[in-house]
Amino acid sequence: MRVLIVDDHPLFAKGLANLLAVRGAQVAGTASDGLEALSKVRETRPDIVLMDISMPRCGGLEATRLIKAEFPEVKIVMLTVSESEDDLFEAVKSGACGYLFKNVDADTLMDMLTGLERGEVAFSPGLTAKILEEFRRQASSRKEEDPPPLMPRQMEVLRLVASGMTYKEVGNALFISERTVKYHMKQILDQLHLNNRTEVIAYATKMRLADR
Repeated sequence: MRVLIVDDHPLFAKGLANLLAVRGAQVAGTASDGLEALSKVRETRPDIVLMDISMPRCGGLEATRLIKAEFPEVKIVMLTVSESEDDLFEAVKSGACGYLFKNVDADTLMDMLTGLERGEVAFSPGLTAKILEEFRRQASSRKEEDPPPLMPRQMEVLRLVASGMTYKEVGNALFISERTVKYHMKQILDQLHLNNRTEVIAYATKMRLADR
């Protein structure tokens, strides 16, 4: 895996880069703010970006939106000291597929990064429950009519994506192209009023779709 580290504390960034390299990850580089991060993503095309939130010029949340708009396939994980629920929810809405505190131990961090390659998400303990609770709160307060039911093929795609499969793996399982899977996912997001893959997984968990 190729990892880009975005943090405005050089000592932390260098230490993290050394840790990842020792454990077999390829460090694509480091950046000290969101604008530099976007430039480095364009230059190095990493698989994963570890992103701090509070940085000069351009913070991590705005950088996440900018990067995901241009490179939707890049997986972004917030690596931060912020325990603010607003930051957590905004990160998910911006497209982050993980939110880890900087006190995470090395083994857990590497397990989380490896899981990202399998299509999983990466959240510190307790945060997934907060996301689900916020999702339920928004769903209960939403005044629109219930979304139209999904078509059988859309349900198949939704279940497989929620199980942790990549779009390519879903395509292989259903004998359709990866491009077709992405098309179905866009339709699912639009119909269910969701923003990204993380919210899809939360929705599927809430509805217990994997059990059906």
